[in-house]
Amino acid sequence: QVSLVESGGGLVQAGGSLSLSCAASGRTFSNYTMGWFRQAPGKEREFVVAISFSDAVSYYADGQDGRFIISLNTPKKTQYLRMNRLNPEDTAVYYCAIGDPAYANDAKAYANWGQGTQVTVSA
Repeated sequence: QVSLVESGGGLVQAGGSLSLSCAASGRTFSNYTMGWFRQAPGKEREFVVAISFSDAVSYYADGQDGRFIISLNTPKKTQYLRMNRLNPEDTAVYYCAIGDPAYANDAKAYANWGQGTQVTVSA
């Protein structure tokens, strides 16, 4: 059974940085993609970024301004999201997901999800 464990959320002031991590276990993920989605209060879940296990190619959401950086430690089956210059609009629950999507931003194509970690950015 696949398990995803997220960590690293918290409270940060605007302009600050946070790093999230997501460790996967339970099977081989060589052809899978790990992604980050977020959901702010009253809004739909949105795609942030994803990375492929096979070649570590990353896929960023349209409009990403370079503040978020994804990386992957393949042997540890762990992905990391470094978030810089955070602003209050980044406040959301951030979810890790893993699957085999045809399109990295397709939430429905991810089979397994983490429990979510809260990121709060104060003004």
